[in-house]
Amino acid sequence: MLTVNEKAPTDVKVLNMSEDEVTLKDYLDKDYLVVYFYPKDNTPGCTKEACSFRDFNKDIEQLGARVIGVSKDPVKSHHKFIQKFELNFELLSDESLELHKAFGVWVEKSMYGKKYMGAQRSTFVLDKNGKVIHVWENVKPNVHAEEVYNFLKDK
Repeated sequence: MLTVNEKAPTDVKVLNMSEDEVTLKDYLDKDYLVVYFYPKDNTPGCTKEACSFRDFNKDIEQLGARVIGVSKDPVKSHHKFIQKFELNFELLSDESLELHKAFGVWVEKSMYGKKYMGAQRSTFVLDKNGKVIHVWENVKPNVHAEEVYNFLKDK
C-alpha cells in the first residue's frame, strides 16, 4: 500500500461517469484530492461511507479538496448508486483493477474462513502534485468522511 510522501500513480487510466478514460492527474486541480477506495456499490458499508462523504462534501470542498470514490464496479452501477443516494461527487470505475493494484489496495481477504481477493477500504489524500500526504486503512464507513474533513481542516 502506498504510504505518506510517496508519489501516487496519477497516470493509470480509469473510466469516469461519461465512460471516458481519465487519470487522477485530471483531478489535481484543487489543493487536495481525496481518493477513497471501496469494495462495492450498494452494499451496507459502502453506502454508509458514500453517504458520509456526500454529507461532508461541501465542507471538504470549502477546504480546497475534491473527493473521488473508486471501485471495480462498472460505470452503469456507479450511475445507479449516485442517483439512488444523491451522491454529489464523482465515482471512477476501475474494472481492470490497475489503479487498485497501483495503490496497493487489492488484497487477499478472508470471510468465514474462505480467502478471496478484494478492495481494502482505504483513503488517500494527495496534494496538487500527486504526493500522498495522508492514508487511512480499514476505515469505519459511517464516520470516515468526518475524519477526512477534520484532517483537512487542520492542514
